[in-house]
Amino acid sequence: MYEQFYGLKEKPFSLTPDTEYFYRYSGHQEALNVLLVALRNGEGFVHVSGEVGTGKTLLCRQMLKLLQNDCATAYLPNPLLTPLELYQAISHDLQLDFPENASVQQLCQGIFSELVRLHKMKRPLVILIDEAQAMPHQSLEALRLLSNLETEKEKLLHIFFFAQPEFEQRLAEDNLRQLRQRITFSYTLATLHYRELSAYLDHRLQVAGFDGKSLFSPAAVFLLHKASCGIPRVINLLAHKAMLVAYGKGTRQIERKMVALAIKDTRGFKSPKRVISSPYVLEISMIMVIAVVTLLALGRWQ
Repeated sequence: MYEQFYGLKEKPFSLTPDTEYFYRYSGHQEALNVLLVALRNGEGFVHVSGEVGTGKTLLCRQMLKLLQNDCATAYLPNPLLTPLELYQAISHDLQLDFPENASVQQLCQGIFSELVRLHKMKRPLVILIDEAQAMPHQSLEALRLLSNLETEKEKLLHIFFFAQPEFEQRLAEDNLRQLRQRITFSYTLATLHYRELSAYLDHRLQVAGFDGKSLFSPAAVFLLHKASCGIPRVINLLAHKAMLVAYGKGTRQIERKMVALAIKDTRGFKSPKRVISSPYVLEISMIMVIAVVTLLALGRWQ
């Protein structure tokens, strides 16, 4: 729609989790570090949690790319599986040949044999489970039992959970205490900080083919962060709409009022009130508070 107008090869702020657009902001980079350190240390279960829209699926797919040369992987984007379906999905990703009517026991034995083979090749198996908060209790227990397949000195299987915060509430339940005790590494995804947002926007624009100065003015970036709370999915949605507004007006520069119109057009957002369009708004507020407190203290002393 507006790609030619901005000199782009594709839309830069799509909601699809495309690893080509992966941006190593502090939250995602720290999460990757935790996952890689846990894998290097031979930990069995690792848990990454984050609110809706913080990029868990994108992080999961990026992790798959990083592991593909050194590890065997199984990716479960749909956690709504019975124990039998779970083992079948893992076997399918490992390209194991089983008859359609294979039992849970047969599948489990076949996976264990593959784990031993991979161990001899020094290729650990990593299972990545997206939206883990939706996985049935019996399937979580089946995963725990599958993790019992290990040697006397090291684990043959590593399981990475990517889940919404509700998963932590489930883990707190008494019937999942055995699984909870096995999760040795965990990380909660942070949102984008204001200082990271401009670079995030520029990164996605450059990947999409943009060649030029930043499209978003400082005031537009400030309001975009304020409205989105730094959540990448919401940022992408509002940035896309703001670009549509600018395109409709025939201008390439995206100002604050265009972001405000994008917010107004988006369900779940209120029209923004007039705010100080400055990255120093918090500092200004703090200075004002300190000044008032100082005056009150002087008055009481006198």
